[in-house]
Amino acid sequence: MDGLAAVTARIQQIESMIGSMNPRPTAAPVPAPSGQADFASVLAAQVGQGSPVRAAASASGPVAEPSLTPEQRANAEAIVAVGRSMGLSLRDQAIGVMTAMGESSLRVLDHGDKAGPDSRGLFQQRDNGAWGTYADRMDPTRSALSFFRALARVDGRDAMTPTLVAHTVQRNADPNHYTRWWDDAVAVVSRITGATPAQIRG
Repeated sequence: MDGLAAVTARIQQIESMIGSMNPRPTAAPVPAPSGQADFASVLAAQVGQGSPVRAAASASGPVAEPSLTPEQRANAEAIVAVGRSMGLSLRDQAIGVMTAMGESSLRVLDHGDKAGPDSRGLFQQRDNGAWGTYADRMDPTRSALSFFRALARVDGRDAMTPTLVAHTVQRNADPNHYTRWWDDAVAVVSRITGATPAQIRG
């Protein structure tokens, strides 16, 4: 019980500090938890850990981070790590995550679709010699490296929309295909790197 009291006190301290920095209308009180499971739910809701969605601060308001499985998060982290190791911007890293979201839902897929039956991996890279071997395309780190090498050759990409940058690399049939995943990618990269959404968007 001492541990529970300490955590509760810490939450109240954090809420007090946030309230003094950013006053807002008083919210309805959270009902007192009736058990350990209820307390865990309340704690998750208040500090944003373990809940399906987390709010990340941005210049235009909160951005909700999508719920990811451990596999998806590990793949997103691999993409970010490769982009960082190549010296690419946070925006470029988010474009990589966005592209993998749009191509495979951040999963290493061992199949393609009607448009590309030979496509494989996180980025659904084709078996045309440009993206390495089957093993390369099925490896999150090596496939991300191939993606970012192609992305780095896109001149003027900082002035392009994220979806158009991804389209230039992937040659998707629809240039706007990736738009719907941009905010999610920004939120995920924000969580991984600690950068704000505004820093990532550039």
